[in-house]
Amino acid sequence: MSVRAIILAGQRPGPDALCEHAGVVFKADIPVGGMAMVERVAQALRGAKVAEPFFLSGYPKERDGFDLVPGGRGPADSALMAASGGAFPALLTTCDHALLTSEMVDTFIQYSQASGADFTVGLATEAVIQSAYPATKRTYLRFADQAVSGCNLFYLANDRALEAIRFWQTAQDFRKDPLKLAKTVGLGLGIKYASGRLSLAGAFAAVSKKLQITAEPVLLPFAEAAIDVDKPADLALVEDIIAARK
Repeated sequence: MSVRAIILAGQRPGPDALCEHAGVVFKADIPVGGMAMVERVAQALRGAKVAEPFFLSGYPKERDGFDLVPGGRGPADSALMAASGGAFPALLTTCDHALLTSEMVDTFIQYSQASGADFTVGLATEAVIQSAYPATKRTYLRFADQAVSGCNLFYLANDRALEAIRFWQTAQDFRKDPLKLAKTVGLGLGIKYASGRLSLAGAFAAVSKKLQITAEPVLLPFAEAAIDVDKPADLALVEDIIAARK
């Protein structure tokens, strides 16, 4: 089954501290291990035999090997604009996923397709991340059974998955406030989360019911899948990891 890829590469107007630190204008162009971050993402996708050309959302100039699509006011808007009216299934990721590998992509797609879900989200547990990189600071959603961090990997099996992206549009301002995020599904769910009684499976079941789709988490065994480049400390860590790979 041919999977197309959408890479989110937009950024907010105005100065970007990370770009200034790296000496570039666009985040996608930040060099990591001698290669622009977005090219590292493309390299991983090619190794996984994801369909080309890759769709690059929000990037403001032509780039070889990519089809450009316009971005929106935020990542959720950009994702919806890029995915609507396109072919499915689709893989959604970000330009700052500099540690992405073909193995991560293959594993995520395999698990996603095996689940039979309309929409899946790649996650890594706190245990996996901390065992490999105890000093790194990630944002975790703490459920009753486990704490997880996002891996910037999403699988849209069909057009029903767009309902999840529309929900993301509503919830994107609450990304770092899980209580408010839960409240967008329902007050009862927010209370259950705040009291530590909401499981990961229970959260996805509630979202699935509200959106009338099937949404599933995919727990990945790769700590690096949860490490993107948002700040200079992330960039330094990613550089060290890539140097160690070599």
